[in-house]
Amino acid sequence: MTEVTPTTANGASEALPRPFGSQYVLVDRIGVGGMAEIFLARGRTQSGVSRLAVVKLVLPRLANDEKFSALLVQEAKLAAQLSHGNVVQTFDLGREAGRLYIAMEYVEGFDLNELLKRCSKQRVPLPFEFALLIVRETLSALDYAHRKRDDDGRPLSIVHRDVSPSNVLISFEGEVKLCDFGIARAINSGDFSQDTIEGKASYMAPEHARGDSVDARADIFSASVILWELIAGRRMYRATPTADLITLAREGTAPELPDKPLPDFERLRTIVRRGLTKSPGDRFPTAIAMARELDEYAMDNGLHATPIGLGEFVVQHFGQDILELRRARERAAIALEASQPEPTDTREIFAPPSERLEDDRVDGSPSPTFDAAPRPTPVTLPIAPTTAHTSIAPPVEDFPVNFPPLPLPSMIPPPNAMVPDPILVAQQQAQDRAITMRRLLALVLSAVATLAIGAFILSRIAR
Repeated sequence: MTEVTPTTANGASEALPRPFGSQYVLVDRIGVGGMAEIFLARGRTQSGVSRLAVVKLVLPRLANDEKFSALLVQEAKLAAQLSHGNVVQTFDLGREAGRLYIAMEYVEGFDLNELLKRCSKQRVPLPFEFALLIVRETLSALDYAHRKRDDDGRPLSIVHRDVSPSNVLISFEGEVKLCDFGIARAINSGDFSQDTIEGKASYMAPEHARGDSVDARADIFSASVILWELIAGRRMYRATPTADLITLAREGTAPELPDKPLPDFERLRTIVRRGLTKSPGDRFPTAIAMARELDEYAMDNGLHATPIGLGEFVVQHFGQDILELRRARERAAIALEASQPEPTDTREIFAPPSERLEDDRVDGSPSPTFDAAPRPTPVTLPIAPTTAHTSIAPPVEDFPVNFPPLPLPSMIPPPNAMVPDPILVAQQQAQDRAITMRRLLALVLSAVATLAIGAFILSRIAR
């Protein structure tokens, strides 16, 4: 196994795998962005169960920023209340050895940005029914979060603010999960580079890019940008010498969707156009309203897709090497974990929002335990050998120009599909018809014989 040696804040290098506090063994350094270093880890619950997780270690310069830290903790507390099949769950939030960290669900697979890059590089078209499924599942996650209420029935008013391909995760099981709820709000309060902010502008609603207040309809706009790009096969906004991405996002003028050989295309174009209108009031009122439109379009046009099919597509084309590498690293982490003495719990853990909604500070005061142990959901979150799993990673410049067109599944057979010989098919159909006729004739003869025997018996009785 290749040993990874990330550099710490004081310049020292630490090999992986290595322990992190009492709960985690850091297995693999997934990447680093403007906000945090991201590690695949093995976590141990209070009951002693070991499982995979993702640990985001907030960079020291931001962890020491009181405004950023307080807002990040507040948003992470809200995100921790989300428990949905299409949402990456936040499990643990605290400080360890002076590092502010967030532990999250681990999703073994790719983010959508990485998946599209691999499709383009290997010239494997993403079937359009899977593109629709990915957007519909993303909208399902948004609808759940937008409607979420606290224990007293009060709306939490959660807005994601960074719905983009790097935050849409697709597992090898075909699950589609949205991650990093609320982190964009903390980023906007912190000291981030112009490149980081501009990289996020590609999917911003106009009101968000202008700095106005936003609600759930801003997330609907962002999801519509993703749908536009999946259909067109390229970025929706393209910077020019006279207009950068932020300027384009503020203007909010979405280019017309280019023609594609898809069924009932004008109906699809209308759905996309409504999701991308400048005025929030003219968009779909809710995420589920847009999801229903896409569901009906898919059903009416026979574009059926299942998570199982999506998972098989991802594994067949891109997954095997990644799975083998990850398993090797997991075995190394298990061996290291078994060789370590029982550690002392030194964490400073922040309370979940249901316990301490009024306390959003990051300080040294004691707080109730917020641990992954009581959670029944398996630990899992953004992974893959790319920095795209953090919402503040540098964006891809554009989909490569040779990005393959999205084919209709009825037009192109799947890879390695057996195409039947039409002559053999005709012969088989003729044989099937002959067998069916013989069976019908046998049934008729049997019925006639039965009636004849019955008539003979009745005539004998009558005598």
